[in-house]
Order: sequence, then structure tokens, then C-alpha cells
Amino acid sequence: MPLQPDLSWLFAAVALGPFIGSFLGLMSLRLPEGRPVGLARSACPSCARPLGPIDLVPVLSFVALRGRCRTCGAQIPPRYLALELACPALALWAALAHPSAEGFLGALLAWQLLLLALLDAEHLWLPRMLTLPLIVSGLAVAAAQGVLGAHLLGAALGFAGLSLLALAYRRLRGREGLGGGDAYLLAGGGAWCGAIALPSILLIAAASGLVFALVLRLRGRALAADQPLPFGVFLAVGAWLTWLYGPLGLA
Repeated sequence: MPLQPDLSWLFAAVALGPFIGSFLGLMSLRLPEGRPVGLARSACPSCARPLGPIDLVPVLSFVALRGRCRTCGAQIPPRYLALELACPALALWAALAHPSAEGFLGALLAWQLLLLALLDAEHLWLPRMLTLPLIVSGLAVAAAQGVLGAHLLGAALGFAGLSLLALAYRRLRGREGLGGGDAYLLAGGGAWCGAIALPSILLIAAASGLVFALVLRLRGRALAADQPLPFGVFLAVGAWLTWLYGPLGLA
């Protein structure tokens, strides 16, 4: 008789998702500005009124208030609603692909990657205060699963590979070709997925980056030769899909 999936993990991840999304929205705005995340009370950016519990219920508050501040009527940034919906959706995706406690762990990976991708897309910034916990959490999961060696090797090779590539580009071209955070992000992908998954992460990242550039070109917004590309976004996509479905070409 096939084992039945443990739906409690699915429900837990999906129920937690909107609250995580709300917190990620806060972090994505405050971290680039250097503002504290956990100490300062949330307030309307337009009228500065501190937000109460009725304003802070994920999804429901946005819908009930029609996306506007109760006091001044200023629009609430839609990014909050988008993240509050995206986080449970990613948790559901992880739980359906891995219907067990592993799916809940996948949701933790997805939420970390989502924040990093958002910061890189908007600010070309992959802060170590976020990439290092990604590495540590991946190694902790690997240790619990008894596969620490392969995942520790993946983290080391991921970091070393992109660091050496960035160094070679800098020596040959005389300018930066990769952001400093990309190596740490790939190390996080190696920590979560293992050394054997690194080629898949990079291949998916490169392919998704090319698709992005092609779409921009078709829309008449081709990238300039010296325009930086948020490669961390595509590394996050590669790490996520590789974790979900395994390395390319392997059963």
C-alpha cells in the first residue's frame, strides 16, 4: 500500500506563507535603506500613522481596505499583496512536489530565494546577511538527512567556481562581470541541492537569463552591452527548480 502524504506539513506551510510574505515585503523595503526590520513599528509611508492589527492581517487587510491607508487613503504598495500570495503559492508547490516534512523545508528555501531574487532584481544586491543563512540552512538540512558531505562540497564548489570566474573576468576585461553575492548564492544552492546539482543550477540560470534577455529584445527593450544583469534572480530560479525536480538528466 503506498504511503499517504502527510498533509499537515502542507497546511502548515501554506498557512504560514502569507505572514512570511508580509515580512519579506517589509524586509525588501527596509534592508536597502538600512532601516531596522524587527524593531521599528510599521507605519503608513504617506501619513506616518502607526499601523494597528486591523491593518496588518496578510491579504485580508489589503482586500478589506482596497489597497489604501485607512487614514490618508494613500495606496498600499501592491508588492505586499503579491508577496503575501506568492509565499503560500511557493509553499504549496514545494509540498505538492515533496508531500512530507521535506516539502515544508522546501518552502523555507523558496522564501529565502524569493527575497534574494527580489533584492537583486531591484537593487543588484545580494547581502551576505541573507546568503550566509541560506548556506547554513541548506547544510543543516543536509546534516539532518545524513548527506552533509556532498552538500558541503556543493557549497564549496559553488562558491569557488563563481569566485574564480569573476576573478578571471575582472583580470581579462578590467571590470566586474559578476556581483560579489552571486558566488554566495550559488554556494547556497550547492548547500541545498548538493555538488552534483551545480551544473543544473547554472544551466537553468543561464537559460532563464537568455530567455529574459530575448523577451526584452522582442519588446524593444534590449539590454545595453554594459548594463548589469541581476544574475542572482536566475540563480535563484535554477536552485529552486533543481531542488524541486532534481538535477537535469537524472532520474
